[in-house]
Amino acid sequence: MNELEDLVRTAQAAFVASSTANDLENAKAQFLGKSGRITELMKGMAALSVEEKKTRGAAINAAKQAIEGALNERRQALADAELQAQLKAEALDVTLPGRQRAQGGLHPVSLTLERIEGIFGSMGFEVADGPEIETDWFNFTALNTPADHPARSMHDTFYVEGGHLLRTHTSPMQIRHAVQHVKRYRDRIDAGQGMPEIRVIAPGRTYRVDSDATHSPMFHQVEALVIDEGINLGHLKWTVEEFCKAFFEIDKIELRARPSFFPFTEPSLEWDMRCDRSVPGKITFGTGNDWLELGSSGMVHRKVLENCGIDSGRYQGFAFGFGLDRMAMLKYSMPDIRSFFEADLRWLKHYGFAALDLPTLDGGLSK
Repeated sequence: MNELEDLVRTAQAAFVASSTANDLENAKAQFLGKSGRITELMKGMAALSVEEKKTRGAAINAAKQAIEGALNERRQALADAELQAQLKAEALDVTLPGRQRAQGGLHPVSLTLERIEGIFGSMGFEVADGPEIETDWFNFTALNTPADHPARSMHDTFYVEGGHLLRTHTSPMQIRHAVQHVKRYRDRIDAGQGMPEIRVIAPGRTYRVDSDATHSPMFHQVEALVIDEGINLGHLKWTVEEFCKAFFEIDKIELRARPSFFPFTEPSLEWDMRCDRSVPGKITFGTGNDWLELGSSGMVHRKVLENCGIDSGRYQGFAFGFGLDRMAMLKYSMPDIRSFFEADLRWLKHYGFAALDLPTLDGGLSK
């Protein structure tokens, strides 16, 4: 039996010497594997008598159980050591100061949109919304721009399957709002009680094939629409003036209207605002000998009103639109519209729209 006792002690020593789980499995194979020492001893019992097999078999099984016990004990010891090493490596010192979470900021386009919505909201305007993938009818035809109209060349856009396109302006939202407005009050209109006023702005993303320092293939617009009885150019001019005063935070402005052409308005106007650009990189509004283009506008064309189901003999309206990105450029003195969409944190920090402390890749803080 000394042979079996020596085998158990040898196995125990081999298991203790195994420093990794892989080494332990290799040691196990030497004693408990298909070609291991225990298996060889079991095969040697074939030549023994029945009585010798009983005694020898019991002794071999006892040795096997002792070896398996030593194996399981070493497995548990290695697992405990691995867990302790992991806990030590991942330990947190609760006495250390916490990691500061970087505070983000709104993008200048988002800030500009919030400001514009607030200004028009104080003037009683609703905010309309609509799909960016539009039908030809809402984007062009309903706005008095049929398929053969030359004005479509100014609105080259991205077309998708099914006759749809990426909207080239937010005017389709005005059409959708007006059509729904007429449906909502159809019974009242049919009864001769008239239609409540439409007063809405339509902000959102738009798309055209265009790209330079002041144009982007994807840009943001905001358009305003007012329809009621007795609406005239005076109402349009007053609305544009009051908006500009509030947006640029000045008490006095001077606007200049230039005749223009848009198929969905008649007459059509473009607005310029007096400014001073004598200091490089700076624009002062309300004074100076220079003019800065703001946006386009006009009285809603009668065909557009009729396409919305509105009586053009009774109702009139005005519409105007600005580029949100352009308004942000003017508000914050930004020279290049392309910088808006490059996701450069340095640019955002320069204009004060991002946090001063930004997380670095290693989890620390950069000042």
